[in-house]
Amino acid sequence: MLQWLSQNIGTIAVCAVLLAVITAIIIYLIRNKKQGKNSCNCGCGCTNCAMKDTCHPQNKDESK
Repeated sequence: MLQWLSQNIGTIAVCAVLLAVITAIIIYLIRNKKQGKNSCNCGCGCTNCAMKDTCHPQNKDESK
């Protein structure tokens, strides 16, 4: 087992770093979602955006 670990330490290290980066990105996205932030930054002029209804669902309520 120790020999296998020593032969694959580079692969294990790269996988650990990638896992840490992916985990940090997921945590960042979850925190932004909980704070009400979104990917379009709410000031980019979403009127022509194909996703404007999903970015700003409150706009649909205001127009009624």
